[in-house]
Amino acid sequence: MTQPEAIRHLLNAVAQGEVSPDSALDKLKYFNYEPVGDFAHIDHHRTLRTGFPEVIWGLGKTPEQIAQIIEVMRQQTPVVMATRIEPDVYEQLRSQVPDLHYYPMARICTVQAQPDINPQNANFAHPGLISILSAGTSDLPVAEEAAITAELCGFQVKRLWDVGVAGIHRLLNQRDAIVDADVLIVVAGMEGALPSVVAGLADCPVIAVPTSIGYGASFNGLAALLAMLNSCAAGVGVVNIDNGFGAAMLAGKILRTAERLSNKDD
Repeated sequence: MTQPEAIRHLLNAVAQGEVSPDSALDKLKYFNYEPVGDFAHIDHHRTLRTGFPEVIWGLGKTPEQIAQIIEVMRQQTPVVMATRIEPDVYEQLRSQVPDLHYYPMARICTVQAQPDINPQNANFAHPGLISILSAGTSDLPVAEEAAITAELCGFQVKRLWDVGVAGIHRLLNQRDAIVDADVLIVVAGMEGALPSVVAGLADCPVIAVPTSIGYGASFNGLAALLAMLNSCAAGVGVVNIDNGFGAAMLAGKILRTAERLSNKDD
């Protein structure tokens, strides 16, 4: 049940005498934010404000804290997701949250299974296609973080892996897929050249994601970040190093804005 549905259900229950006004007031206290122990405050209104629910950042939290946050969030949020969950942390979480799903490449946990991603069968919550390109196989954890995040948020995703500029023919063979995309997320480490090349072929927004992959002079992704910020191709936006999640959120907001504008025209 989404938060608006929960509020409507609660108000109907009060109107029908099934819930007392005092009891409803106690429930409404936590529709804004809800404390979890003495270590977290869950932002239940984030979906109403931003269109996407709050997501749990896993690094630095104990498995017990993550499990408690999940149990509180799942009462209000249709998709509960935790990022940067390492395999050993997942093993500890699984005993506390039995229905937890894990995507090891993306290092994402969720209590909602990944939706059907076959375009012939899937019922996507939002229109538009997000195509995600990775320069190399080593960039896949960040690229998969973006892909799984976007899919769990209800978007159609197409994966184009290992199409870096070191073998430019691999990228050029994907020109039709690039043209078909509504938003492109391009993930690259080393010198970070791929987003500039892709942006020179595309007529849609390109979200560049630098990764920390590369030899010493790449400075853990700083070289790729600076290269992407200095791109000579128009229409490139850049998120932070290894931030596949942030790229997916930005792509989703772009498509939701387009959807909203289309509905206004109708």
